[in-house]
Amino acid sequence: MLFNSFEFFGFLPIVFALYWFVFQRKIVLQNLLILLASYFFYGWWSWQFMGLLLLSTTLDYFYGFGVSSSNKKKAKVFLWLSIFNNLGILAIFKYYNFFVTQFQEGLELIGFHTNPVLLNVALPVGISFYTFHGMSYVFDIYRNHQRPVKNFIDYAVFVSFFPLLVAGPIERAGHLLPQVQKARKFSYQQALEGCRLILWGLFKKVVIADAIAQVIDPIFTNYIDYNSPTLFLAAIGFAFQIYGDFSGYSDIALGTAKLFGFELLSNFRFPYFSRDIAEFWRRWHISLSSWFKDYLYIPLGGSRQGLSKSVRNTFIIFLVSGFWHGASWNFIVWGFIHACGFLPLLLLKRNRKNTDTVALNKHLPSLKELRQMILTFVFVTFAWIFFRAENLENAIGFISCIFTNWTQLGMISGKSIVVLGSILLLIDWYLRHNERQLRVPTWQPLRMAIYFSFALAIWLKLGGEQTFIYFQF
Repeated sequence: MLFNSFEFFGFLPIVFALYWFVFQRKIVLQNLLILLASYFFYGWWSWQFMGLLLLSTTLDYFYGFGVSSSNKKKAKVFLWLSIFNNLGILAIFKYYNFFVTQFQEGLELIGFHTNPVLLNVALPVGISFYTFHGMSYVFDIYRNHQRPVKNFIDYAVFVSFFPLLVAGPIERAGHLLPQVQKARKFSYQQALEGCRLILWGLFKKVVIADAIAQVIDPIFTNYIDYNSPTLFLAAIGFAFQIYGDFSGYSDIALGTAKLFGFELLSNFRFPYFSRDIAEFWRRWHISLSSWFKDYLYIPLGGSRQGLSKSVRNTFIIFLVSGFWHGASWNFIVWGFIHACGFLPLLLLKRNRKNTDTVALNKHLPSLKELRQMILTFVFVTFAWIFFRAENLENAIGFISCIFTNWTQLGMISGKSIVVLGSILLLIDWYLRHNERQLRVPTWQPLRMAIYFSFALAIWLKLGGEQTFIYFQF
């Protein structure tokens, strides 16, 4: 089920009403309702893989008891079983065809011809997210940061809570499970904040991201037919599209969770106001970045074992992050580009420099801050070309045409990209001090006019039900 669908607008009020007005006195029944609603939500989109979700959840639930053993050898066995189970699921459904194809091409280079068996199976929605939930839970128990949960329903809600099930944010057991296990009381203020986040998230997705997608999709598909300025503008357009699309999803997820008394982890903190690549990754897809830092970068030694190991670990993190997004060389190159952008900051020990809010206590950034933000945005936009392209060949071709198609006649009007992108940036700039608190005017008529305008714009654009970009990951 899509957040931007009419079905969701029927589903959400029903679950909300049952949750607060029928089962409000029984936390067990509330959690059971959330679990059933989550599987219904997931099954509406992909019922064929509900069994896979349940299997993954059940295995990690039992692995959690194994890794809590005082016998370290036994605990390590169950830890590796969890890793093998989760990465095995990803390998089969997400990466099998890629590895088999690459192996085939390698054999053909040395004269061997094969006919590999490829899997003709759709990628299960949300597989990269719920497997990471399970692994983080088992890792935390192994490190004594978390105790195994006895109640299976509580654990299953943690893994499959419907607002975050298919595209995150990637939650931690220590953050979400205590909220699942304790009684929740309805808070009007929390619900109001949730509705604001849902409204803003839908606006970013439906009004901004989807409208930009309609303009730039034909350009990326037939890039050879368009001139250089148009291609450059399309690249900028995709930067706005993916941010509006994914941060919009995250806002709707956070807002929906608030309606049920939950606070999820933040996933975005205005990344396009970053002054360097390190700051960008502290503000973009925060839950994934922190997951790789805590469960891969630090176990590899982090930055504690000398500069050469720090450089190695940095490249591993970015390459794995790229590969996590998709089984294709263009995603790996995308990760490599970001690693190269991060490397100078690491070598100069400036990767933890910009940790405050840009233009703090000021209305406008300084010229230095503006220059840094523009350069970072251009770098990120260039890398987005590899992310957006169907494959590595198309990405290289698109970039080549940017520098060579000056005489090409094909062009578009870029007004919608400029206008919608400007709206997104201006509102973000106004809100940049706190991504969870959407500041609204205190004068009620103006506040209601803003709400109505946003709701009307969303309603007029609903119906296309374009999927969220991160559903494919």
